[in-house]
Formats: sequence, C-alpha cells, structure tokens
Amino acid sequence: MLRGLADLDSEERPAPGKVRRHPGRVPILEREPGLAEDLERLVDPVTRGDPESPLRWTSKSGAKLAEALREMGHDVVERTVLRLLKAKGYSLQANKKTREGAQHPDRDAQFAHINEIVSEAIAAGEPVISVDAKKRELVGDFKAVGREFEPTGTPVEVRGHDFKDKRLGHAIPYGVYDLASDQGWVSVGITSDTAEFAANTIISWWEHLGKERYPNARTLTITADSGGSNSPRTRLWRHELQRLADTTGLQIRVSHFPPGTSKWNKIEHRMFSFVSFNWRGKPLESLEVIVNLIAATQTNTGLKIYARLDDRNYERGIEISDAQLAAVNITRHAFHGDWNYTITPSLAQS
Repeated sequence: MLRGLADLDSEERPAPGKVRRHPGRVPILEREPGLAEDLERLVDPVTRGDPESPLRWTSKSGAKLAEALREMGHDVVERTVLRLLKAKGYSLQANKKTREGAQHPDRDAQFAHINEIVSEAIAAGEPVISVDAKKRELVGDFKAVGREFEPTGTPVEVRGHDFKDKRLGHAIPYGVYDLASDQGWVSVGITSDTAEFAANTIISWWEHLGKERYPNARTLTITADSGGSNSPRTRLWRHELQRLADTTGLQIRVSHFPPGTSKWNKIEHRMFSFVSFNWRGKPLESLEVIVNLIAATQTNTGLKIYARLDDRNYERGIEISDAQLAAVNITRHAFHGDWNYTITPSLAQS
C-alpha cells in the first residue's frame, strides 16, 4: 500500500498499456532459487540421485525438512514446506504391502497348474483342501487389533504390555479349508507349528468332516505354501504326508505355491481373514475363547468353521533318517517336481 502511495506521489507514470507491478510479496520460489530442487532431493533422496542426503535415514517431518533447508541456506519455515509439498503432489502415506520379492520365472505357470488340477479334482468329486497356519497368538488379556462396540466411556481394559504370559502361553491355529464345501477345520495348538501338527490337523479334518462328505474319495489334493511346517523342502513334512496317506488310505497330491506368494492360498482370504475379522477388538483371554471365536466365524455366503483344541506336545527339530525318507512313496510330477508331487499309501496299508 505504501509503495502504491509513493508511486502516486512520484512524477513517474507507467508507460501506456503498462500496469504497475503488484505491491505483494515475491513468491517464495522466486526469492529462493533452487528451493524446489533441494526439497525434492530431501524428500526422495534415492530416486533423486542423492544417497548422501542428510534426511535419508531419518523421518521427514515438515519441521525437519525446514531445518535441513535452512542449513542449506534457504529462508523457509515449516508451514511453507508443507504447502510446497502439497503443491507437488506429496502427502502423508503409510507403507503398502505389495512386493513379493524376486518373482520366480515359473510363478504364473505354477498358478495355472494349480488351477488346472484343482478344477479337475473338484469336477471329479474329489476333495481339495487349502492348508496353512495362522500367526501365533498370545493368550491373555492383551490389546486386540481392531475395534468393537462397547458402552461409551467403558472400553475393555487390557494389559499395558505384550509380554508372553508363561502360564497362559500361546496359541497356533492350523487350518484346513475345503474349497468345494466352503467349510473349514482349525486345530489350535499350544506348542509348535510342526509338520506333525499339520498332518494331525488334516487327519482330524478327514475323520470328522472329510470322509463323510467324500465317501468315495481316492485322492486328496492339497494346496499349501512353500514355507513353514508344510515346506516341500522339509523331510518331516514328506514323512508326515506318508503317515497321512497310510491313515486315510488316500493318494495325497500336493501342489505348493511359489515362494513369496502365500497370500494367494485360498485359506488366507476365504477363511482366516474372516476369523481375524470375527475376533477384532476381543482380547484372546483363554484357549477356550480362541476356539469359540474361530468356531463362531460365519459369512453370509455360507462359510462354516469347526475348531478344536490340540494340546499335544509337538517337538521341534525332529530328524528324519535317510531310511525313513526313502520309505516315502513319492512320485514327483513332470512339471516342477519340487512343488508338485503325489504320495501313495504304503503297500502294507493299501
């Protein structure tokens, strides 16, 4: 305003067709050459080619960015930094789980192979199950993920820390999901997630649900991850599958998902995801509570889950001898025999 009054008092007048310069402040990017480039290098040092950025190994709050820019000689405050970031399309973002690691060249081919054998088995009326272990859960009045309706101002009180209660221990749910019937079976273990525990869970499913639903079954098709207790590289897993075949009298045909693709296993998004949703916000105070919450899980599309406690002790590190491994009647398939194979009952059992 003062500058405008001074211009009026001056004898100088703008040339015809010209307008007097606006008396407002000069934009920050004009006053601070290089500010935009320096800010981007701080925010994204890897893609901007600046591995020595002072903020590469620390959080990038507006205050820290402004401080770093001032150390570089720029006259800038936090509010201005936040405004510039917003104008450039930056916003506060959480991490997103999308990477699956190095992609195996036969990943898609294995997916197609699994789809083919599963479709053939279901069409033939043979049982097809997806198996996996859910993450280990602490038993006790610990804070639960998610929220549940409670009277206003009276939240469920839980412990202030998440240290394991040695008396209550932990729970390991291992599940079997029947793709054709949309039914699940979960054994809740209390010791370790081992191949023996996995095989016993499948045997329990067969004894309680499977053989009644599939009285004429000759083959059981299993889809599983490539890690954990059902890893194809584990000797104990193959040994326990032979026991499964001998106990049920079925040929056990197994196909593993490629490493790093466990989320595509049907049990993850057709069963365990609903279990997690059902017990959201509920402290898992006892093994009974865990079993009941799993068994109470249902969906509008007809999912039904049966659950039981398995309190047997499963030892880790059981070694299988070469002789025991040689006794496994395994036939590896032509395509990726490390992922796809069939185990037949022993002659003594057939």
